[in-house]
Amino acid sequence: MQEKIKIAVIGCGRFSPFFVPLFKAHPFVEKVYVCDLKRERAEDFAKRFDVEIIDSFEEALASDKVNSIAVFTQRFKHGQMVIDSLKAGKHVYSAVPGAVSVDEIIEIEKLVRETRLTYSMGETGYYRAPAIFCRREFAKGTFGKFTYGEAHYNHDIRNMENSFRSSGGEDWKAFAGIPPFFYPTHSTSMILSTMPGVYAKKVVAFGYKESPRTDIYGTDGQNRYNNPFSNEVMLLELSNGGIVRISENRCVGWHAPETYISQYYGTDGGYEFSVAKHSLATWDPAKKDPYSVTMKDVTAELQPERINKMIEDNYAEAIQKIACVDGFFDTSPIQPVDRLPESYNGLGNGHNGTHHFLIDDFCRAVETGKLSPTNIWQVARWNIPGLLAHQSALKGGVTMEVPDLGNPPEDWEVLWE
Repeated sequence: MQEKIKIAVIGCGRFSPFFVPLFKAHPFVEKVYVCDLKRERAEDFAKRFDVEIIDSFEEALASDKVNSIAVFTQRFKHGQMVIDSLKAGKHVYSAVPGAVSVDEIIEIEKLVRETRLTYSMGETGYYRAPAIFCRREFAKGTFGKFTYGEAHYNHDIRNMENSFRSSGGEDWKAFAGIPPFFYPTHSTSMILSTMPGVYAKKVVAFGYKESPRTDIYGTDGQNRYNNPFSNEVMLLELSNGGIVRISENRCVGWHAPETYISQYYGTDGGYEFSVAKHSLATWDPAKKDPYSVTMKDVTAELQPERINKMIEDNYAEAIQKIACVDGFFDTSPIQPVDRLPESYNGLGNGHNGTHHFLIDDFCRAVETGKLSPTNIWQVARWNIPGLLAHQSALKGGVTMEVPDLGNPPEDWEVLWE
């Protein structure tokens, strides 16, 4: 019998308020603690969510009343804090990214393999409707052999200032200049999660330097990463022969959607998303016209019901609200909400209805001893290509080999939908 979760949430910033109530409401969680370097933040959380404070990360690691850690700190701190937590014998839920160095990811994989502790990264892309749809249709054989796909994360820095100020204070610009490909998994996960066992073999990338935010991006001390790029684009050669283009843009005159698959093609079928419409095409050799393709609008399955109603009534209004207003919090019909705990009914959600799934899968993984779908072997395949892509871009587009950490141990089953 697995011990119920007693978790310390490290970091009381802008995102953890979405998740503390979900940890607290889960039937396999016994206790939730919160911790922040700024004591007043932890005190605010303690009052808002009726949870206890633990004074420091180090105290949480040393405490026998805590068996799990949730890392919601600055992005560059995730890898080492996960390593420290696993070494202390704690299960770990980590916000994205998994880490900002390949060595940290290798160390995390080694520790998880040795300890058999649960590690789950909070990657929303895996649970978004387009990824679920393409995963399902690929498994059915709808697409045939995968040939080409594109995924994007468009999030202009002008909409992120408050988030970076929250964690970086007056020095926020130094943190805001993080290379876009140090945060690649929203995009890579959506494509790579659709094809079990497939991984990137090679990567080549380029970066955009002419950002108007020269106070954030540059190589003269504007940021702690010496990063000149506001936008980065990479091409991946996959182990199954397919090609993938990934774009991570922080200087882009576009509002929504933010994270999405735009194109996903196989030899026998294709999926496309544009602004508000989702389409599926399948090759039909029985048709007598020269194109032999059947087109189907699958929008109703992949957009929240409220958005579908808006699309019908007022298309212009709908496209304003898909990612950041109504659609940000709602689930879509394709998302398997029936398998979520009843205690989540009516609780706040986010990132296109993915938060409930993120926390439920972490908790179920701890409870069952199985692997979360966003386990370290998947995270390595989503995270490492971006880290090497940034190096490729810095070198002007040099092709780089991508190391693969392999599949999970054969005797460690993965939770699937």
